[in-house]
Amino acid sequence: MPISPFPVTRRGLLKLVAAAPALASARAASAAEGRFELTAPSTSLIWRKALYDETVMQSFAIDNAHGHIYTVQLKNGSGSDAAGHLCLTKLSLAGAVLGHMYLMGFGHGVQIGVEPSGSAAYLWTETDGVPNSEGSSRGSRLCRFKFVNGQTLTTSSSALTKYAPVAGATNTTCTIDPSTDRLVTRYWGGSSFRFAVFTLASVKAGAPQQVYDIAQPGGLGTFQGYAAYGDFVYVLTGNSYDISPPPGNTYVTCLDLRTGQQVQRAASVAGKSLNYREPEGMGIQLVSGAPRLCLGLASEPGPRLASIFYKSQLI
Repeated sequence: MPISPFPVTRRGLLKLVAAAPALASARAASAAEGRFELTAPSTSLIWRKALYDETVMQSFAIDNAHGHIYTVQLKNGSGSDAAGHLCLTKLSLAGAVLGHMYLMGFGHGVQIGVEPSGSAAYLWTETDGVPNSEGSSRGSRLCRFKFVNGQTLTTSSSALTKYAPVAGATNTTCTIDPSTDRLVTRYWGGSSFRFAVFTLASVKAGAPQQVYDIAQPGGLGTFQGYAAYGDFVYVLTGNSYDISPPPGNTYVTCLDLRTGQQVQRAASVAGKSLNYREPEGMGIQLVSGAPRLCLGLASEPGPRLASIFYKSQLI
């Protein structure tokens, strides 16, 4: 066995172990260089698919390890949006319903994330929903739980692990960048909404390591979701056709997480032929390592249907 010319000490080993998360994060970020060209055409991933319940899809996340889509919507028969009761649906990549869960009192489901782990999938969502002045509910903390088909969770369920990576944050949601294993949370910062980025492992360990924290620019429109890839976060805004008639006012805005600067903003007419057509949620799909920026759309006047489109051109 070859002998190292440099002595290995306990202190040196501890330094290497301590540096490992930062080195891993740096390698992940370098593997996710570039940003999406927002003016590139969109391609359909799923088209007009029914979810487990019949309400509007609020957001979604893609499990790239197992080939599944998870969507979240208000639960049928909740009575009031302020109750914060949600339905989580598991779909195939073709849009077939594979299972569901109910999340009682969690919030509005503005954005969610998914973390594959072995043969299981763990969802990251808002929880501990608080009614707001608009008659809706918004989460005051984040949580992680394993997807278990048919299970109903409450905010006091032992299956939940709760997190507050930004101390005192309110109106908080999250997503996961699968290219860097970072948790991205959007929260109310007192005078504006902000995006804070943490290494996922550090949040789970109870010692959040913040990578970025930037303000969301004002004047973007009605917020509908977000996704992160590398050093950029993409913000989805807009309204349904009954508020903004065709071609609608759906926009995607790219923000640089390193500087907070807006680097691109473009209108989206993906799924323009849909009836009602409301933008709802974003996610990142990885196909053989190549990324896709996905956006969701709700449609139909009765039982709502869900569609997802993607862009894949990087610059």
